[in-house]
Amino acid sequence: MQTLAVIIPSEMNVVFRVDSSSQMGVGHLMRCLTLADELEKQNHNATFICRKLKGNLIKSIEHRVLILPADKDFQSDDLYLSWLGATQEQDAKQTIQVIHDNADLLIVDSYALDEVWHKQLKPHIKKIMVIDDLADREFDCDVLLNQNLGSQKEDYQGKVLSDCELLLGCDYALLRPEFSELRKQVKEKRKGTKEIKNILISMGGSDKNNVTYDILQQLNNDFNVVVVLGGASQHKKMIKEYVKDKSVKVKVIVNADNMAELMLKADLAIGAGGTTSLERCCLGLPTLLYVLSVNQRVIAENLENLGAVITVRNLQDNLRTMLNDFKLWHEMSDKGQSICDGTGASKVLSKLCQT
Repeated sequence: MQTLAVIIPSEMNVVFRVDSSSQMGVGHLMRCLTLADELEKQNHNATFICRKLKGNLIKSIEHRVLILPADKDFQSDDLYLSWLGATQEQDAKQTIQVIHDNADLLIVDSYALDEVWHKQLKPHIKKIMVIDDLADREFDCDVLLNQNLGSQKEDYQGKVLSDCELLLGCDYALLRPEFSELRKQVKEKRKGTKEIKNILISMGGSDKNNVTYDILQQLNNDFNVVVVLGGASQHKKMIKEYVKDKSVKVKVIVNADNMAELMLKADLAIGAGGTTSLERCCLGLPTLLYVLSVNQRVIAENLENLGAVITVRNLQDNLRTMLNDFKLWHEMSDKGQSICDGTGASKVLSKLCQT
């Protein structure tokens, strides 16, 4: 088996193919940005190739960006292709047209792209790495990362090449460095918590169904509430207007740049699945978890089976359970901390660069 050590030169040019939009959210982009920042800290170069989809966060990318055009008339019965805004063949052709010749590694994070796309890109790139969550298709790549709890080699049997290097599990979760840094304060902070007073609501970058509003309607004025909305949310103005007249003490933050700090200060999170679930685990923050998309379901089930979260079935009942059983709260906090330590990005890069 070829080792990862031969993939990466001492200084490499890495290209990311990833998108963000009001439909797919921003999670794919955010984890790629985390890895890109880690790469640049180690003197590597990062370039992003992104399609200009509705509700994108391209402007938030501080690395070089090459933009693919959006086709407003594109339609597909396939959910992930509709998110992509193109067929695999169209996307591959456009990516080939803009990718630079000296790229060492292409990292692709998209549920819509499989071995069909990979095979078209292979002649134009030295190595391909895929970031995946679903294990629902075949891949033609050199490295595959699935950072989710419970992911295992058997999930990819017959779906990857025999020499594909698999990086699986929460040890490789792509969390920003502030999470591992603040983790040093977690044990003392959680041990000293005696009641649930501060609630953090975060339903992802887009929250297209405005679940945040439904949650706020069910909370009374016993809590201090912080609501974090993504820049892709179409409900920002509505939420801000609503909380003005609410008896609950609510602070609304759009595009929070201190998410780890907000999580550390909170006693309970009400939030969506995805990578942010692992961020909360890293900081020992018990969570009432909403499953907002199909790809979050398995992650939520695994976290709940381990006792790190409670999947919301009836918010008021679930909240009452937490308030009446503080032993449960401490058990959830401890279990979360054991799942993820927040150093996944450096571990991924170390794997890629090991000698």
